Amino acid sequence: MNATDTVAELDRRFGIPNRASVCEGNGAMPRVRITSSLCEGEMYLHGAQVTSWKPANTGEVLFLSTKSRWQEGVAIRGGIPICFPWFRGKVDDPHAPAHGFVRTKPWELGSIVETGSGIAVGMFTESDETTQRWWPGTFRLVLNATFGSDLTLELACTNTGTTPLTFEEALHTYNRLADIRKVRLHGLDTVHFLDNTDANREKVQRGDVVMASQTDNAYLNTPGPVELTDPDTHRRIQLSKGNSLTTVVWNPWREGAGALQDLGDGEWTNFACVEASNILGAAVTLAPGQEHRMTAVISVTKL
Repeated sequence: MNATDTVAELDRRFGIPNRASVCEGNGAMPRVRITSSLCEGEMYLHGAQVTSWKPANTGEVLFLSTKSRWQEGVAIRGGIPICFPWFRGKVDDPHAPAHGFVRTKPWELGSIVETGSGIAVGMFTESDETTQRWWPGTFRLVLNATFGSDLTLELACTNTGTTPLTFEEALHTYNRLADIRKVRLHGLDTVHFLDNTDANREKVQRGDVVMASQTDNAYLNTPGPVELTDPDTHRRIQLSKGNSLTTVVWNPWREGAGALQDLGDGEWTNFACVEASNILGAAVTLAPGQEHRMTAVISVTKL
C-alpha cells in the first residue's frame, strides 16, 4: 500500500466529515487536519507533532519555521515536538539523537473523536528494535491532543517491561510571537532555575522573565501556570500543567539561531519555547505496569 492509499484508508476509518480529515501534508507526510467552529489545527503522525492551532477569532498560536525539513527521521522545527525519553543530549551517548527518538518516529493514529471540548486526536507509539538500539526501556507512549478553544495535550507513558523505567519528558511548545524582545513571561518570580547557557548553574528568577539574550532555563518545582504577554499581537498565551514539575524556557537568540539550518533568517525573534516537562531531578520512574500522565493546556486571551 503506498502513502496515498494509506492516508485515504486512515481518513476512511477515522475522519469526521467537515470536522477532521486525514490527508497528506508537507513532504507527503500524513497529518490530521481539524476544521471546526472552535479552531483550526494540524497534527502529523511524524512524531505525533501538533504543528498548528488557530482558535476562532485569533491568529496562529504555534510557530513553525519556514525551513522545517519534512522528511522521515528528521525533527520538525516548530509546533510541539515531544521530547522522550531524555531531554537535550543523552548524558552517556553524544551520538544519540537530541531530545530522544520519538519526535522523529512515525506514530500510529488511534482515534479521532468529537467531544464537548473540541476534536480529540489520539496517537501512540511503542518501544521496538529501533528504540532499543538507543535505550533499553520497554514502553507504550500515547499523546491525546484536544483541539478546541483551548489546546489540551496529555502525554501518557506506561512501563510495559519487567524492570523500573526512568525517563525525562517535555512538550517542547514553540509559541508564536511578534517580537520576543518585547515579550514578558509571568509566573516564575522567585523560582530557582538551572541556566544551561551558564554550565547549568542554579539561579533565582527575580520578577518576570524578559529575554534579551540566548535563554535555556529549567525552572524547578513549578506545577503552576505561566503566561506570555505579547504586546504587538495584543494577546496572552497561558500554559497550565498537570504532573509537570519543571518548566523549560528556551530561545537560541541570534547567535544560536545561526547554527540551526532549519530555522529561517531572523525567525528566532518570532517564538519562545515554554514547556511542560519533567527533566533532570524531576525525571519520572515507573514500576512495571505503572503509568504516568503529564498534561499541558494552552489558552489565549486578549490583552
